[in-house]
Amino acid sequence: MSLISINDLSKTFGAGHTAVKAVRNVSLNIQPGDIVLIMGPSGSGKTTLISMVGSLMKPTSGEVVIDSQNITKLSSSKLADFRLNKLGFVFQSFNLLAALNAEQNAMLPLLAKGTSKTIARKKARELLTRLGVEQRLLHLPRDLSGGEKQRVAVARALINEPKVILADEPTANLDSKSGKEVTTLLCNIACAEGKAVIIVSHDARLCDVAKRVITMEDGHLIGEELGNHDANCPVEHKHA
Repeated sequence: MSLISINDLSKTFGAGHTAVKAVRNVSLNIQPGDIVLIMGPSGSGKTTLISMVGSLMKPTSGEVVIDSQNITKLSSSKLADFRLNKLGFVFQSFNLLAALNAEQNAMLPLLAKGTSKTIARKKARELLTRLGVEQRLLHLPRDLSGGEKQRVAVARALINEPKVILADEPTANLDSKSGKEVTTLLCNIACAEGKAVIIVSHDARLCDVAKRVITMEDGHLIGEELGNHDANCPVEHKHA
């Protein structure tokens, strides 16, 4: 059974002669452990698609089913709970709170669930250590490099142990070395823990960690090919 089922999904902005069909009848199944890279030119519908999968935008028609839950039928309050517990988001611009240090930013989703500060801090420190930023726990975002900021953002995305990670242009503001490190981390986590990762990007280098590379154009999925994941994944090579 698929972890994510996208069924005949469409999104239209506006109406009448000014209507813009951003996503057109997209269907896609994604399994646990899948790393799916969605590519295409600007305006192809990539970000709109991932926004609907992440329940940040309602579709005009069709449905998204994640972990057997049809999220297109959930109320706003239930959607908020679903996002908090099932989804992790990694954004191009990091979206860290400037007044909070790395540890505090990573703790936020746990605190939103009502977890005690003591437990949230312990888990944040463990996760940030695993992601290689244990020396930067008390630093504010302005004192972190781009790669360090994105690692903190990844920690925040992972701290509630979501089943799905959605990454929108996660390497756009990173140099090539930091970009490779962050995407390798996402690959390692997906393969070690069976999470589904969907990445939207223009960066063709991400084909090296993707299992599937899907191309969008004019709101349609127009092609799919295998990524180079199998040749590059250290987790799978370790267990081979």
